[in-house]
Amino acid sequence: MADTIFAPATAPGKAAIAIIRLSGPGCADVCRCLTGRSTPPPRRAALRRIHEPASGQPIDHGLVIWFPGPASETGEDVLELQVHGGHAVTAELLRGLASLPDLRPAEPGEFTRRAFLNGRIDLTAAEGLADLVAAETRAQAQQALRQLDGELGRLYERWRSELLGALARIEAEIDFSADQDVPGDMAAAVRPVLERVSAEMATHLDDARRGERLRAGLTIAVVGPPNAGKSSLINRLAQRDVAIVTAEPGTTRDVLEVHLDLAGLPVTLLDTAGLREPIGTAEAEGVRRARQRAGQADLRLALFDGALWPGLDPETLALLDETTIVAVNKADLGTLGAELVVAGRRAERLSCLSGEGIERLLDVLSERAGEQMAAGSAPLLTRSRHRAALRAAHEALVRIAALPADAELALLAEDLRLAVRAIGRITGRVAVEDLLDRIFAEFCIGK
Repeated sequence: MADTIFAPATAPGKAAIAIIRLSGPGCADVCRCLTGRSTPPPRRAALRRIHEPASGQPIDHGLVIWFPGPASETGEDVLELQVHGGHAVTAELLRGLASLPDLRPAEPGEFTRRAFLNGRIDLTAAEGLADLVAAETRAQAQQALRQLDGELGRLYERWRSELLGALARIEAEIDFSADQDVPGDMAAAVRPVLERVSAEMATHLDDARRGERLRAGLTIAVVGPPNAGKSSLINRLAQRDVAIVTAEPGTTRDVLEVHLDLAGLPVTLLDTAGLREPIGTAEAEGVRRARQRAGQADLRLALFDGALWPGLDPETLALLDETTIVAVNKADLGTLGAELVVAGRRAERLSCLSGEGIERLLDVLSERAGEQMAAGSAPLLTRSRHRAALRAAHEALVRIAALPADAELALLAEDLRLAVRAIGRITGRVAVEDLLDRIFAEFCIGK
């Protein structure tokens, strides 16, 4: 990394301030070239006139902040320029930087990638930063911040360190078994450690994918017969007209997705086709997709037609299970009682026309979504690649536990190595060039 990179760290467009970041060995030279003066004291903002490098014409008055490596975000020399946020100023400054030798625009995620390569963060923290930038709800931001702060990385590094210690003891007995200074039966000595780590991994993996659900968002499929008011309910919950509402049955033919912030939790509502014997090919495909998405959803909201009460649609009844919230619409017709029971469970009473019961339904949805994504005190798995690597590590430990007491130490040592490598793939303690390309490609340019 002999070159110096630069990129805007703020979004394009008019703003009070625009920030340009640089990282690499040429930062001090860039400061002298742009301002005609040496770098200011570390981590102190200095007001400087910034000039165009080739012509010397002034570009702006701005703040210059100097972060000498290795005590910087990337572990390299870092220069931050804070200028006025108009398009002309930022465009002229970026053109001037691009004209300097040994200076180039940063690639997506390159600042964070350099921080990882220089040991400032591990891969889980880098992914936490990407998730924090992409977070749309409070809960997502909190989970990402915990990961960025290193909670997940510290847990995995503790497991890795304990397994490495066990592996070192096993290999010591293999290599120096004839040496009196090396105690024998190391396998028995390390088994309690391996059993404890294996049990902790199993608990960590058995999390109902709460972390991944929170990161990606929970899906709630709204199902029910035609004209029950599913699209009207979607519009009420979204507080805008996102679904077409007509009195004609079969209006909804495809699955409509609506993203909501539900009490700080990310939720995607799915408006599905009415469940009935379809008329025509298009509606048949809509009903098929409705059943498919309902089966894949994290939760279901079954909406029955209050105009037919106490009649209940058998197609919708067949979908009721423990993941289903039940509601009956059209309470404004006056045909519904105060307490509604459907298939032995309490049903929410509501009217999409008047708004009655909508707030109560939102509370129920928030409560159920919170149960699905409750974080608790322990850090959660947030990505499928973490889960795959941990499963490989756990399977290796399970194989070790199944070995007889007199098994070859080499077999035990090999499975221990596999477990250590699998955990190392999560935090970046192994050669992971292909993995790095995939991870850091998700970042925006200035990160």
